[in-house]
Amino acid sequence: MSKEYTADLQKLFLEMMLHDAQNFVRVQNIYNVDNFDRSLHDTAVFVKEHSDAHGALPTAQQVQAVTGVELKAVPDINESHNDWFLAEFEGFTKRQELERAILKSADLLEKGEYEPVEKIIKDAVQISLTKDMGTDYFEDPRARLMALKDNNGQISTGWPAMDRKLFGGMNKGELNIFAGGSGSGKSLFMQNLAVNWVTQGLNGVYLTLELSEGLSAMRIDSMLTNVSTKEVFKDLDTVEMKVKMTGKKAGNLQIKYMPAQSNVNDIRAYLKELQIKNNWNVDFLLIDYLDLLMPVSAKVSPSDLFVKDKYVSEELRNLAKELDCVFVTASQLNRGAVDEIEFDHSHISGGLSKINTADNVFGIFTSRAMRERGRYQIQLMKTRSSSGVGQKIDLEFDIESLRIRDLGEDEEYQQFKKQSSSIYDQLKNKDSAGVVDAGDEPAGKITASVQSSKLKNMLAGLKTSD
Repeated sequence: MSKEYTADLQKLFLEMMLHDAQNFVRVQNIYNVDNFDRSLHDTAVFVKEHSDAHGALPTAQQVQAVTGVELKAVPDINESHNDWFLAEFEGFTKRQELERAILKSADLLEKGEYEPVEKIIKDAVQISLTKDMGTDYFEDPRARLMALKDNNGQISTGWPAMDRKLFGGMNKGELNIFAGGSGSGKSLFMQNLAVNWVTQGLNGVYLTLELSEGLSAMRIDSMLTNVSTKEVFKDLDTVEMKVKMTGKKAGNLQIKYMPAQSNVNDIRAYLKELQIKNNWNVDFLLIDYLDLLMPVSAKVSPSDLFVKDKYVSEELRNLAKELDCVFVTASQLNRGAVDEIEFDHSHISGGLSKINTADNVFGIFTSRAMRERGRYQIQLMKTRSSSGVGQKIDLEFDIESLRIRDLGEDEEYQQFKKQSSSIYDQLKNKDSAGVVDAGDEPAGKITASVQSSKLKNMLAGLKTSD
């Protein structure tokens, strides 16, 4: 049975505000004169206007003189009564706002304007008083820092070099963007992340708005089994066996194709249905890629990239917060970045709008020579929760299996590092061999005798001429 907020109850709200100005101050963020009954509307308006103009609430006598409504004193109020008032006023405001939102939505639905309806209803439902008072800085520094440590870098990327730059990995609820030119490997990076995370036992979804589900899955087959993409169909038995064996100890991975121009509501509806049918929560979400999505909250022309990407990136970040999952997407670099070695924000297609919203932005750099050598470079263009901006990470790329690995795992690279270190130590030892104590003669040093008769005669001739 729904609660009725009668005119008498609303009048009591106003009386309790006049009795204790703190009550009025504490509900300021949700106080809306349009929520009050018609018989009390003018009174609610007068109370607010008087407070705004004079910095104090009017007296009961002033209210009666101006509006004709008698607000009585409320005796013997204690803290528990004030708590009741706050809870009831919050419920009253939420109900009134929601009722008005539903009526407004009905008008929009009649006009065929469906997209703004969700935002109107959501805003009404989310109305609440401020209960979180924030962090008391001096109260418990250890607990505060440990909480930050526990919540930071929650999920390893699978690439230790990148984890170090991100202070441990990627955080849930953040928007991570890989930016690269056409054919630079944006999809490859996200598919490799899917492999890294699912083999860690995490559950996730890979949404593709470009490649087909079959091709995306085949690429992941190759990455997971270390079988060349050219050999997958020739060695189906091995691929099948390795995928099934890995699947027994891995998390769940769902690959889904969605058409370009889809929006966050389409994604949210799909994820909800997936959760109901499969009965598991999403730990990570990969969307390939941001530029192909459209916003829900505003009608924007697809050609207006700055505004479109601003709304889409904000909605995606809100979705990541809502799902409490690690979220990664990609974005296109513009033509000006094709011949560049160092990336900056001006190279992002659509401009700064999505950069401002994103928590981490990674530029993908590679060249023909680097690909032939099996190398990729990640440039940290923005990191909100670490100090890695401007730094670069070199990764190994296996052109056969499409697997991207940390160079620390590359045997060839480790051998090269060992040889380099050995050569350096030898050179260092040779240099130190020439450093001797005074009076000592270093081994192999070439010396010349200054007792030569010719040198003596030359010196004597110079002396005579002087």
